[in-house]
Amino acid sequence: MPIMLDLAVVELTTEHAEDILTWRYSGPWSCYDSRPEDGLFTPEDGYLAVVDGQDLVGFLCVGEEARLPGLAEEPGVLDIGVGMRPELVGKGNGARFGAAVLGYIDRSAASAARCVVQSWNERSLRVARGMGFRDCGTHFHLQEYTVLRRG
Repeated sequence: MPIMLDLAVVELTTEHAEDILTWRYSGPWSCYDSRPEDGLFTPEDGYLAVVDGQDLVGFLCVGEEARLPGLAEEPGVLDIGVGMRPELVGKGNGARFGAAVLGYIDRSAASAARCVVQSWNERSLRVARGMGFRDCGTHFHLQEYTVLRRG
């Protein structure tokens, strides 16, 4: 896949969701692999596609589905989760991917956004902090997560 140039957040299609179900990450990041028993991501559950032209490069999840169990909803705060195609991870694409996500967040009615990242995942924490998210606590659900907020 070529270097990402013109990213956009668009409606997630069934084809996108089926593609995401095949993604496999290496090493400790394999915890992010999709599990067939969880079913396909759907727009009804808050999933969107991040594309470069017609090529799926990742997804964005917003709302309840992006919120970890036990993490309380905050009025005016948009909970988000993201995932990038495994072969694009760790190759300097985070900032461009993050800019597409921020463009979507900034067009939302939310006054702030929140994400959670596994505390061991320094690569994703670096990207989130580079997008203007700031640490605001930790949350435990099977393991420790860093909670970050922007706005």
